[in-house]
Amino acid sequence: MVDSLALSDLQTFLGRAGRVEDGSVRLIAGSGVLAAYAAVFYPVGLHDETPTVLGLRTFALADQENFDVVVPVRSLLERLARLRVEVEDPAAPVTVSLPIEVNTVVWTAISPPRGGWHALDPISSEQLAAIADAGIAEVKDAVPAGTGEQLVHRARAEVWSRPIDGFEHIPAGAAFAAHTLGFLAPPEPARVFETGPWTRLSTERGHVLVRRKAWTLQV
Repeated sequence: MVDSLALSDLQTFLGRAGRVEDGSVRLIAGSGVLAAYAAVFYPVGLHDETPTVLGLRTFALADQENFDVVVPVRSLLERLARLRVEVEDPAAPVTVSLPIEVNTVVWTAISPPRGGWHALDPISSEQLAAIADAGIAEVKDAVPAGTGEQLVHRARAEVWSRPIDGFEHIPAGAAFAAHTLGFLAPPEPARVFETGPWTRLSTERGHVLVRRKAWTLQV
């Protein structure tokens, strides 16, 4: 990492991502940039209607190292926490050793494109936050304590798969991701981009990537 500030930003992003989906993070480094992808939602079976929704933060690197690895969020957070204690010069580059790679994470087989995006109408951060809050309350009411995991997953899939009014190509799960990952920065709207089956919501704080089903593609 270029400095301890970038280290702190990565730690914050992973901490939020870990509270949503305590799994793995995909790290892709190249051309002096680290792209950190974390899954918020993804289907777990052939008939699962849950959309694929990923959070993305990018960070400047102090070197030109290239890699593409998937590691456990919790293990990486532990290493970052230890490094934060050891850093003496906040402006000095920080070397982060990576945990043992994980090879069985299904969602990491899907790679969002890096180019070819074209802009659509933006969506307000306030609208996204309101959608996320309403969905969280609805899921909480629909899954009382003691509800089985399968029913919980079904309720979440139903709520977060719904299209946003006026933005039918964007599922409510994208609003949840932007809100819970701390990407919303009112009054700044989220810029919306599209390429192929992918939609991207971007703010100065991060990006949400959604892989849409074919029938939701815009003409």
